[in-house]
Amino acid sequence: MLKFTPILLALIYGLVMYRFSVWRTQAELSARSTELRDPALQPMLDRMAAALELPRVRVHLYDIEPVNGLAAPDGRIFITNGFYRKFREGEVTAEEMASVIAHELGHVALGHARRRMIDFSGQNALRTAMAMVFARLLPGIGIWIANMLTTLLAARLSRGDEYEADEYASALLIKAGIGTAAQKSLFEKLESLTSARAGVMPAWLMSHPPTKDRIAAIERHEAGWGAS
Repeated sequence: MLKFTPILLALIYGLVMYRFSVWRTQAELSARSTELRDPALQPMLDRMAAALELPRVRVHLYDIEPVNGLAAPDGRIFITNGFYRKFREGEVTAEEMASVIAHELGHVALGHARRRMIDFSGQNALRTAMAMVFARLLPGIGIWIANMLTTLLAARLSRGDEYEADEYASALLIKAGIGTAAQKSLFEKLESLTSARAGVMPAWLMSHPPTKDRIAAIERHEAGWGAS
C-alpha cells in the first residue's frame, strides 16, 4: 500500500490544484468581463439560440488583448477584447464570430471543462507513477521523460476536445442557417490573427489540431450529414 501513496497524493494534489485553478479563473473572468452587446452580432446569437431552443445565447467580453474565445468551467462563454476588436475593425465577420461562439458552446455542452478535471488529476498521478519507474530505469532523465510523455497525452486529449467542439459547432451553425463556410474561413485566418508561427512545434505536440486537419474533419462531417 505504501508504494502507491505518492500516486494517491499526486491524485489528491491534482484535484486540489484544479479546484483552485477553477476558482481563480472564474474570479478573474468575473472581475474583467462584461456582457457583450452588439447589434451587429445579435442576429447571429438569436439564430443560434433559436436552433438550441434557448431564450438567448449570452456572451461575455473578456478585457484582455490576446485573440481567443473560451468556455469557463461554470458554462459562461467569453470572447476576448482583442478578438472583438478584430471584428470591429472588419478583419473578422459576424458569421466567423458566431463560429467561435458555437465552438465554445460545444465545449460547454460536451462537458469538456468537467472532463478536464478528471484528466488533470489522472495525468498528475500518471506523471508521478511514470517518474517513479523511469527514475529507476533511467536515472537523471527519467523524470524528464515522464513529464514529456504526460505533456504529449495532455495535448492529444486537448486536440480530441477541439475536434468534438468543432463538430458540435458545425452542426449548430448548419441548423441555425449560418453554415460552416465562416467556420472554415476563420481557421484559415487564425494563424495571422494570433501571430502564431507555423512549424514552432510538431503537430502532435500542439493542444489544437492543425488548421488543414480541422477543416478536413468539418468537410467529412458535412459529407456524412449531406450538407454543403
